[in-house]
Amino acid sequence: MHKGEETHRATFLELFFDLVLVFALNRITTRAVGDFAADPGTLGVIFSDVGKTLVLLLALWAIWHVTAWTTSRYNPRHEAIQLVVIVRLLAAMVMGVAIPGAFTHRGLAFAAAYVTAQVFHPLVLAIMLRGSERQNLKLRMLITFSATGILWIVGALVPPGWGRGALWALALGIEFGAARFGWPVPGLGRSPLWKWEIQGEHLAERYQSFFLIALGESVLVIGLTYSDNSFSAGRTIAFAAALATTVLIWRIYFYRAGQVLPEAVSKSKQPARLGRSTADSHMIMLAGIVTTSIGYELTIDHPYGEVPPPWLAVVLGGPALFMVGRSRLEYEVFGRVSRARIVVLVVLVALFPLLMPTRPLVGLVAAALVLGGAAVADWRRARGAPPEPAKPGK
Repeated sequence: MHKGEETHRATFLELFFDLVLVFALNRITTRAVGDFAADPGTLGVIFSDVGKTLVLLLALWAIWHVTAWTTSRYNPRHEAIQLVVIVRLLAAMVMGVAIPGAFTHRGLAFAAAYVTAQVFHPLVLAIMLRGSERQNLKLRMLITFSATGILWIVGALVPPGWGRGALWALALGIEFGAARFGWPVPGLGRSPLWKWEIQGEHLAERYQSFFLIALGESVLVIGLTYSDNSFSAGRTIAFAAALATTVLIWRIYFYRAGQVLPEAVSKSKQPARLGRSTADSHMIMLAGIVTTSIGYELTIDHPYGEVPPPWLAVVLGGPALFMVGRSRLEYEVFGRVSRARIVVLVVLVALFPLLMPTRPLVGLVAAALVLGGAAVADWRRARGAPPEPAKPGK
């Protein structure tokens, strides 16, 4: 378990693991951009592409999230925990390489890497914790991941099509459901979340780090997309608007709920329960940032092109998704949601029909201006007032 103050902060190995996630997230964005650009007008194709992107994103989130909880429950400097992190790091790298072809010719590589990471983790800890009450939890996790691993491998072996996505989505649904309800297994019981012992400050810092990972991937997309072609006026304006949007997303997150998240978790009566709830908020924000990155690349490459509804939905929907997650986090940290969050969501939704006759660049600039308004509202509300302390309700 955690040993004193020195394990409160993330280790260098955990930060190294985060770097692999930047690459894997970028592969998801690049793959999604290709899908959107290939057939932007067919509703069925768009829903299929969104579903595939969501499955890949949730699988990557599961790899990172289980790792973060493991290093927040157990000493991240222990050799066994470091071995678990290294194996998951390598698996995430293989998954990232396989992501562009995960639903075609590289499905088995993606699934095998995922299953290896998820099965190896509870197997090692079950061995290390033998004779302890915590071993029972790892055995239940091992059984669950072994069962869902069959779905992952079978899904990878079926011909490319909806069947693969359905089996992988079912496996993810079982895994996320099992985690939420304490990994129940017939005959072995379950572990209520409120009984879990975690280093809350370490977990909160890991969430902050993952948010920065997502923003780092956005910066990578902006830079690579802009530098790959001409520096025309339209592309330059889109580049500037994308950078401004990314800075504003960072500002809105860390001011102030994201900044005091460790304080909120440390004050909570049930840190594990609050940690689970804030995990959902960060998962929503991650989906919003990845969606925003897709909008960046589409807009920088086609600033004055036609605006298919799915493209505009991505440009405006990404910031809206982020704001949903950020509003949820604000409620978890402070027990309230500021009016500016609600106004931003309403304005972004209202802009969709109004901007349909325009160009992608207009949508990106409009989203940046709306987020800028939220940042100004935060600044005005906090000006001259002492920093608001965290008041978690859980």
